[in-house]
Amino acid sequence: MAAKKRRKIPHLLSHTRPPVTSQKPSLSSQATRSLIRKHHNLQKQLHSAVSNRDAIAIESIQAQLVASGGLQRYQEASIQGQSAERGGDTSKVLVEWMDELLPLRNRHAFGKLKLLEVGALKVDNACSRSGIFDVTRIDLQSQHPEIQTQDFMEMPILPSESRKEYGFDIVSLSLVVNYVGDAVGRGEMLKRVASLLRFSGPLDQENGTRASILPALFLVLPAPCVINSRYFDEERLEVIMTFLGYVKSKRKVSKKLVYYFWRYEGVRAGREENSLFKKQEVRSGGQRNNFTIILQ
Repeated sequence: MAAKKRRKIPHLLSHTRPPVTSQKPSLSSQATRSLIRKHHNLQKQLHSAVSNRDAIAIESIQAQLVASGGLQRYQEASIQGQSAERGGDTSKVLVEWMDELLPLRNRHAFGKLKLLEVGALKVDNACSRSGIFDVTRIDLQSQHPEIQTQDFMEMPILPSESRKEYGFDIVSLSLVVNYVGDAVGRGEMLKRVASLLRFSGPLDQENGTRASILPALFLVLPAPCVINSRYFDEERLEVIMTFLGYVKSKRKVSKKLVYYFWRYEGVRAGREENSLFKKQEVRSGGQRNNFTIILQ
């Protein structure tokens, strides 16, 4: 009797990305939200199946992802959600904040700011049109020649002595952290940002100057992640970001999203681990989601 062939188990979540499918007609707003939500849920299930090395579950979930249109259909839905007529371009908030935090008269002295846009889907959004930024755009599967196909977690870490010259002034993680399938992976993503920022140590910070607001992280999350999670809230987010060396400069909450501008000041000496980094219930009730971020 012939030996059974073992199923090959993917070791990386990126290896389980569904294939690109052919383009389909435009979606309604409700269908767009439904598709994005379904894709996120399937990605979470897929990550769990990969972690458990469950080949049968992996195959089943991948088939569901393909049936729902794959990564390309998810990206199309995300692009439609970002369209001007639907008011979904989150980078508009970043541009508004830069106008407030760093007036035009002060920007002329050092030229455009280097911005890394992670999970970029469009090349004509507000930050691209503003004239403020020199934008580097990356995504797991590029849909445009000006967007590099690159996994953020696999970008080379800059040596500390090179960051001042080659680092970014701002890293944008807009609706990216919530896409990561597990809480530890989200923490690892936040930890990695500092290694790509243009930072040479704490500086004397006079208001309205580059050093008073940069380098920084522009972070956007779905509002339910912080206002309706069983395990996560804004207090926990602030504790985590403070531990990682950030200070909150700006915050905005809308019906659907929360926006933050975190200035990086460097990790403080003598910091201690905090129990808030672990998964702990902060809200009770049956209508909660399970989103959280864990640092290890």
